[in-house]
Amino acid sequence: MAGLDVLRRIVSSVFWFAAVCALGATSGKEPAPRFSARTIEGEKFSNESIKGKIVLLEFWTTWCKFCVDEAPFVDKIGHELADKGLVLLAINVGESKKTVKRFLDAHPRNCKIVLMEDTNLAAMYQATVYPIYVVIDREGNIAATQRGAGGEPALRGLIARAGLDSPDSPDDSDSD
Repeated sequence: MAGLDVLRRIVSSVFWFAAVCALGATSGKEPAPRFSARTIEGEKFSNESIKGKIVLLEFWTTWCKFCVDEAPFVDKIGHELADKGLVLLAINVGESKKTVKRFLDAHPRNCKIVLMEDTNLAAMYQATVYPIYVVIDREGNIAATQRGAGGEPALRGLIARAGLDSPDSPDDSDSD
């Protein structure tokens, strides 16, 4: 019996030690899944090509009222922060190229548009509600995620969590 008790203590200690090590090794940031994407203009993106940049993924549809309402400031932020290393990829989910092009003719965007057929990102991020915003930091980790519309200050706050503050970010309004 004493041998069994010793074995239980050893096994218990091993599990405890493994749990402590696992918790201690957690960095708090989840690496972004490996992906590939191609814009409707043919530009290619992958984890390797975005290294050192901050990436904003916007999952949207043409029928989503909130996506249409938020597109102007999403594009504005993407353009404003491009020279600071922000890459904005707007991934249309589940619609044909013809539908998206017709929509873009009526509602032009000044960002990189990716169709779901040209990427594996929609499945990776379980894009089922719209819009969805995902921010990937310069090290390739997911810095922030938001499901649903939140407005321009919320989006700027998400991007700031990746280390990229903008002139109109919520934190800057307090410094005046």
